[in-house]
Amino acid sequence: MKTAIYPGSFDPVTYGHIDIIERASQIVDKLVIGVLFNSSKTALFSVEERVKMLKEVTKHLPNVEVTDFSGMLVDFAEANDARIIVRGLRAVSDFEYEKQWAQANRSLKPQLDTIFLVTNAQYSYISSSAVRELTRFKCDTSLFVPPFVEQMLLDKIKMEDAKNEQN
Repeated sequence: MKTAIYPGSFDPVTYGHIDIIERASQIVDKLVIGVLFNSSKTALFSVEERVKMLKEVTKHLPNVEVTDFSGMLVDFAEANDARIIVRGLRAVSDFEYEKQWAQANRSLKPQLDTIFLVTNAQYSYISSSAVRELTRFKCDTSLFVPPFVEQMLLDKIKMEDAKNEQN
């Protein structure tokens, strides 16, 4: 059985991520989406909320699992019996960064390969940080994220705004 992992912060998950997930799920027998907990970054959504979003938007894909992880990516791959890491590329600038990590991961675990999937052109300009920023400015994000995610974004920003007004 070919198992791959698709790691990321997914804060929030976008149509670009979903494009990569759907395509990768057709290549492998099992795709494990790993939602990274990174204590050095301040995420808008908790890990639990990001896992919830991903489970909702991938429920139509029977060979996809969603879980969280922290620590080394190569350890996460090993724990899931994965020999493949899936990475999405939006632009040429992504490739150099991703290539370095792919080579480092392969040095640590020689049986681990990275495959790169180029995002559909219609999603190449979408990033989670841009979606968060657009939501803060009350812009329509329906072209970038599914309705479920858009509602979670609106609710989260509304909560943050209310919290900031109290302070």
